[in-house]
Amino acid sequence: MRIDAVVSAEVLSAFAPLGLDAALQAIADRERAGGERLQHIELELGQARYEAARAHRQYDAVDPENRQVAGDLERRWNERLAEVARLEDDLRIAHAKQPPALTDAERAEIFGLGTDVERLWSHPAASVATRKRILRAVLEEIIVTVEPVVLHLKLHWKGGDHTMLEVVKNRAEQHRWKTNASTEQLIRDLARLLPDGSIASVLNRLGTRTAKGNTWTQQRVCVFRNDHNIPVYRDGERAERGDLILHEAASRLGLSKMTVVRWCLAGKTELRGRTVCDPGD
Repeated sequence: MRIDAVVSAEVLSAFAPLGLDAALQAIADRERAGGERLQHIELELGQARYEAARAHRQYDAVDPENRQVAGDLERRWNERLAEVARLEDDLRIAHAKQPPALTDAERAEIFGLGTDVERLWSHPAASVATRKRILRAVLEEIIVTVEPVVLHLKLHWKGGDHTMLEVVKNRAEQHRWKTNASTEQLIRDLARLLPDGSIASVLNRLGTRTAKGNTWTQQRVCVFRNDHNIPVYRDGERAERGDLILHEAASRLGLSKMTVVRWCLAGKTELRGRTVCDPGD
């Protein structure tokens, strides 16, 4: 995954100057899309009208007594008129299908996409196969040299240039699905105060997610604890230490939770407290 990320970033940095050109070209192509078709039909229509008028003049000029020639000229004239009618229909349809001119907002969106190649690269519509074809179009090969701590990459570009990159190797037992240190410490602290189900509720209220972006459940908290050698909370553990949760201390003293917090912060009583997470949570 790290190699994929660093190679993609290097290729995108090479594409960045081309993004603006591509955006401008896209706008120009969009505005020219129907214009060439209309112009082609209009030229054909002009030629057809000229030939129809010419056939009409030839028909008028023939001796009516020469019925065979007159019949051929009349047939040719009718064919030219039919061609004119067909092209007039084509022109009318082409006008109806002509895309409207780009609005300022549409221009800005296309221009933005052209200058943000990374967003295009990561767009859901950009398949893995498409990205692979792009990479193969610009890269000849990638040579990876493995060392104890880093991976050395040598990118051979089409045309002969090459780029050297380094990627730090994962440490033993390290993987990309890793919970951040602050969440790990929070779970360690909460595990001395609450059972797994309650810990999951606290984490979810705080908006904390697992390494894979999931919400917490009792089972996920249990697995996390086991993976990080965090002992499970025992019933009565806090009582053995003489610890109280904020709402328990407030209830025992007959005070509001905020009053208890203020007293602890001001040092006015023998109460001593520490914050595991925001008191409001």
